[in-house]
Amino acid sequence: MEIVYVYQRKRKDFGRQPLFSEKPAELSVSVPPDPSYMKNYAERNPCQAEVQCAPEKSEHEVNTESFSFTNRGILHTQGGWPKDVDPNDVEHTIRYRKKIEKDEEYMRAIKALGDSMEHCIKQNNAIDIYEEYFVEAVDSISAEPPAAKSINVYRDPNSIKRAASYLSWYPDDGHKIAVAYSVLDFQAMPANMSLDSYIWDVENPNSPEQTLSPNSPIVCIKYNPKDPHILVGGSYNGLLSFWDTRKGSFPVDTSPIEKSHRDPVYNVAWVQSKSGSEFFSVSTDGQVLWWDIRKLSEPTETMLIDPEKNGTIVGGTVLDFETTMPTKFMIGSENGSVFMCNKKAKNPSEKITHIYPGHHGPVYALQRNPFFLKNFLTVGDWKAQIWSEDVRSPIMSTKYSMHYLTDGCWSPARPSVFFTSKIDGTFDVWDYIFKQNEPTLTVQVCNSPIHCIKAQEHGKILATAARDGSTTIFELSEGLSRLQNNEKSIFSQMLEREAKREKTLESSAREKRIKAAQKRPNSGASRPTGAALEELIKTCEEDFFSYIDDGSGLVKEAAMARIQEFDSKTGGDSATAAPAADGASAAAAEPAAP
Repeated sequence: MEIVYVYQRKRKDFGRQPLFSEKPAELSVSVPPDPSYMKNYAERNPCQAEVQCAPEKSEHEVNTESFSFTNRGILHTQGGWPKDVDPNDVEHTIRYRKKIEKDEEYMRAIKALGDSMEHCIKQNNAIDIYEEYFVEAVDSISAEPPAAKSINVYRDPNSIKRAASYLSWYPDDGHKIAVAYSVLDFQAMPANMSLDSYIWDVENPNSPEQTLSPNSPIVCIKYNPKDPHILVGGSYNGLLSFWDTRKGSFPVDTSPIEKSHRDPVYNVAWVQSKSGSEFFSVSTDGQVLWWDIRKLSEPTETMLIDPEKNGTIVGGTVLDFETTMPTKFMIGSENGSVFMCNKKAKNPSEKITHIYPGHHGPVYALQRNPFFLKNFLTVGDWKAQIWSEDVRSPIMSTKYSMHYLTDGCWSPARPSVFFTSKIDGTFDVWDYIFKQNEPTLTVQVCNSPIHCIKAQEHGKILATAARDGSTTIFELSEGLSRLQNNEKSIFSQMLEREAKREKTLESSAREKRIKAAQKRPNSGASRPTGAALEELIKTCEEDFFSYIDDGSGLVKEAAMARIQEFDSKTGGDSATAAPAADGASAAAAEPAAP
């Protein structure tokens, strides 16, 4: 298993640059001999020694083969793989690595090897011998109160302000952030509005680092996780474009309008592939299109979101794709449902495998938990919900908010923490280990609705994009960005417990429906349609009006039933006289209930 960590240091930290030049030799110090030093020494007198015979001597010769030695480094990347993992299959090896790297035993082994590794690094590193590369993790839960500190605000530099509709962090270190600007209101785009979107340097909020100039406002944008110079964006007019930041601000290639979406592209996602150039997109026109940036002239594959398989197309709003599950992906829709899909299905009608009826309105956020991939988060209407793949109802939900929710995401650093943004300009931090009935922290960002919220890969920084064109970056406190003691095991047990409870409730409700269907008369008969249904409705109306016209008979029957009930309790004989009375008098003579 290959573990690489590159240590970098800026050139200015090395000190002043040394400059060398040629110079002739010169005599600095000359020390002449001093004869007085000879007095400190005395010559030894000659010595004579006699022996009886000469010592024995022998001569030996040995010829040995000479070897030449060289030092060479070996980079071992293959490793020892289990029998069920094919080392030549990139997807199998990546899936196995992610599984091992999240194991508690693997983390303890790495920490145990850290001491010897740290010693070797300190011996070979002469830049700063006192720098600590590995800091021991503290097992105790952080006592620092949850907080989020605003770092920088990046505003739309144009005179006509547009909404910041989407964010994408630069892969790995996250020192840049790409922001898409657009006006999402239908036909509300003002004249002479700028179409540009920007890439900002986190340290420089005054001016954008690079401009992205599309043909139509960008609604969503995503960095390529394998090549950080590549970005792909979906436009308001349904086109897909990709940029190479090394080649300027204009897109390298754009999809043709006849092969693209017919509505704004609301989400794109990169696909795990060997080339690293494939992605897919979704729009409210009900299409999911797969693309390859090497050939954007037409999509490589097309899918219609038809959950009922009757031609009723549902618009899509958000996508989720996990690299360790190359054939599965999820779609959030306009009608509030979430669709689990299989790309490798035999025919198009089988691509939607499961349907989760989620929210009252469109699904605005959909993401798998980075620690527990079987569970995923959805955000829509006035609440956020946590789901399990094998349960058709949410296992956990937030309480209904007073304001509409607009987006949400998981924390990359802590499995039990997620963030939700609202239309009133605030975002909530939920820590389900701490409490579930209300958010752990609520932060007021601005007075405009927040369209997008994204966490940096390391979990320390959080970015929000608002309708007024501002993008705000927050630094989270240590308690919200550092993994707590036993947090993974505690939250895993919580998810399993809630999933088991929902399964039990589902099976109980299913049994009740089956029993009710068995007891219902003519339960197996088909429902009437057309003329039969109209005839049945007409008969029901006639019966209803006949009951109203003959109300006196109904009143009489009701009065008789009440009198008999009263006699059974009191032992009286009023029921015998009741038939002689009419309905009105019987009802008037009815005694009050005891």
